[in-house]
Amino acid sequence: MLAASDITVRFGERTVLDCVSLEVASGEVVALLGPSGVGKSTLLRVVAGLLTADSGTVSLDGRDVTMLPSHRRNIGLVFQDEQLFPHLTVAENVGFGLRMQRVGRTEISARVQDLLQLVGLEALANLHVTKLSGGEAKRVALARSLAPRPAVLLLDEPLTGLDRELHDRLAADLATVLRTTGTTALLVTHDIDEATTIADRIERL
Repeated sequence: MLAASDITVRFGERTVLDCVSLEVASGEVVALLGPSGVGKSTLLRVVAGLLTADSGTVSLDGRDVTMLPSHRRNIGLVFQDEQLFPHLTVAENVGFGLRMQRVGRTEISARVQDLLQLVGLEALANLHVTKLSGGEAKRVALARSLAPRPAVLLLDEPLTGLDRELHDRLAADLATVLRTTGTTALLVTHDIDEATTIADRIERL
């Protein structure tokens, strides 16, 4: 489903990624593991189309998307800081991407309801996201990224900032959600326990 081939990225005289290649099969969850500063998030940004590599290619389902802008790649993103819209409710946040795709209201409502049930937040649908706990906000961010049915989901340290007990519980929940939805996903993390819990396979960078 996803193939990043010979990706090289330089920032000035510093080479952050040097001919890095990675493949993720359809429905597979792969964790990209390594310490801070080795280029994990940089590779994610290249795959997402947020950063242009100095060389290399990115393919999705056999199609070269190297030169496509981010919004045309059908890739979902979950960031460390959730980046929720504070003026919207939980349900409105989850349905945002679908509204941008001009999906009908009935379909949006059904999709949002299904996803909120999946992440255990159906009772909070009408709550503004500023009222959420850290763990709840991360669940909303996950549901929002899954709503448009992306070909690939990229998760950049999605459980950062949580206490260990909540972190471990959400890691298990995230693994369940990804498998339930059959989502192809690439997870960036420096936490070996998190990678082992969530991913089918671990690649080190």
